[in-house]
Amino acid sequence: MTIESLTYRVDGMSCEHCKVAVTGEVSQVAGVRNVDVDLDTKLVTVEGAGLDSAAVVAAIDEAGYDAVPAVVRDV
Repeated sequence: MTIESLTYRVDGMSCEHCKVAVTGEVSQVAGVRNVDVDLDTKLVTVEGAGLDSAAVVAAIDEAGYDAVPAVVRDV
């Protein structure tokens, strides 16, 4: 199985509670193996196999935030 990575910009996250809420909801999505929430950059990176982007966005919405796919460039 191939591991893939999806990244989303999630404005409005500012504290540990935000991080825990988003991580908890996204972790329940089928195929998710790891969730990284970076409060400084407002990015949520999800790793797993067979990820459904719409399901990840819905989980972030369930946590109370709006997510948009992010384009991450290597510097």
